[in-house]
Amino acid sequence: MSHTTGVVTTTLSSDVDTFLHAGGAGATVTAYQPREVVFSQGAPADSVMFLQDGTVKLSVSSRAGQEAIVAMLHAGTFFGESALAGDTARRESATAMTTASVLSIPKAQMIQLLREQHAFSDRFIAHTLARNMRLEEDVVDQLFNSCEKRLARALLLLAQAGKPSRGSRVVPVLSQQTLAEMVGTTRSRVNFFMKKFKGLGYIESRGGLRVNDSLAAVILHDGRGGMSP
Repeated sequence: MSHTTGVVTTTLSSDVDTFLHAGGAGATVTAYQPREVVFSQGAPADSVMFLQDGTVKLSVSSRAGQEAIVAMLHAGTFFGESALAGDTARRESATAMTTASVLSIPKAQMIQLLREQHAFSDRFIAHTLARNMRLEEDVVDQLFNSCEKRLARALLLLAQAGKPSRGSRVVPVLSQQTLAEMVGTTRSRVNFFMKKFKGLGYIESRGGLRVNDSLAAVILHDGRGGMSP
C-alpha cells in the first residue's frame, strides 16, 4: 500500500487545533496520494475523519455503477460523521484528489471527546451547522441556477477564493468530466463555459487552473442580461 500510517500517542491537548493536527491516543494519521481511497461505500462506519491537509472527494455509486459526486472537501473538514448516527456502513466513498493527510478518530473516542471536551464539541457542532447550510445552498443552486452559475460556484468553492487565509487559489487537478458530474451537466458544456471564463479573465491556466474572485460576477448576475442558460 502506497500510503503511510502512523498512530499518534500523545495525550489530548486542550487546544482543539493541536489535537486535530497532531492527534491523540488512539487517533491515526494517514497520508494519501491522489486517487487513493480513504474509505469505500459499504465499508464499516467505525470512525470519524478530519482532513488535515489536501482535498478529498465524497461520492456515491449506484448498483449500476453510476457515480455521483456528493462533495469536495478541503482541509479543516470533518467527514464520515454518519458513524455517530448509528450507521454501521459507509454511505459514500472518500477518495483523495490531491496529496492528503487524514486524522481518523475511532467512534468510541469521538463520542467521548464530544461529551468531555466542550471546545472540541463546539468545533464539531459549528462544522455540522456549516455543512447543513452548504447542503441547503447546493439544493438551491441545483434547482434555480443555470449550469454556468453552478460551474462558477463550484470553481469558487474548490479554490475557496476570497478567503484571506488562502494564499493560493489553484483548483485541485480535476477533469472536465468530474466538473460536469459535480455541476450536473455535460462535459461539452463545461468545456464551453471554461473557455468563456478564461476569455473573460475569470480563470487562468498558468501553474494549474487558477480562479480569480472576479468569477463571482457570474453568480451575482441576475440572468436577464444575456448570460447563457
